[in-house]
Amino acid sequence: MTRVLIALTSHSELGGTGRSTGFYVSEAAEPWAVFQKAGFEVGLVSVRGGRPPVDGLDDTDPIQQKFLASVDLDHTATAADLDAASYDAIFFAGGHGTMWDFPQDEALASLAAAIYERGGVVAAVCHGPSALVNLRLSDGSYLVDGKNVAGFTNEEEAAVELTEVVPFLLADALTARGAIHHPAPNFTTQTITDGRLVTGQNPQSARSTGEAVVAVLSRRAQSPGVGSR
Repeated sequence: MTRVLIALTSHSELGGTGRSTGFYVSEAAEPWAVFQKAGFEVGLVSVRGGRPPVDGLDDTDPIQQKFLASVDLDHTATAADLDAASYDAIFFAGGHGTMWDFPQDEALASLAAAIYERGGVVAAVCHGPSALVNLRLSDGSYLVDGKNVAGFTNEEEAAVELTEVVPFLLADALTARGAIHHPAPNFTTQTITDGRLVTGQNPQSARSTGEAVVAVLSRRAQSPGVGSR
């Protein structure tokens, strides 16, 4: 059975604003629903383990409600608990909290790199690509170097008035690592697949990014023996 991990932030404070943050529920729930429909086994991992902080919950959304009722958020694993050989893909859900802890989690980066170098898929949506900023492969290169990517844009960060709150601008950081960032108009669907790297721009792209992961894994199953890049 195909096994996929959804990675969640453990960071709950939105800079010095006094506001809370966490993982954006739709950005985990929408891909989760897509993976479930595809027949995948889906696990959760978070930076600190245990229950990750929740942000952006829509109590009226049936997919979000089903996700929260089905998964065990209280006992998420840490990356150190897991073996990359057990997973075919890792999907980094967004939420502003990711900007503080995803780039700093060396164990999570190592897990994702190992999944990728075993022929698996690395995916991320919205602020989830912050996990890719410091993600290096075993040869020392950045995973995103030379890759086409999507991610929350500078214009979208300005639109939500958090440009001066986040520790860095995601699009700029990805570009500094050699990525080719492709912005679409604010809050419109944008998902980019470059080999076995799949990225989405914003919450509106969560479902399509999950669907793109399924498509890549389906092609991989039909054409085994792909290279590490």
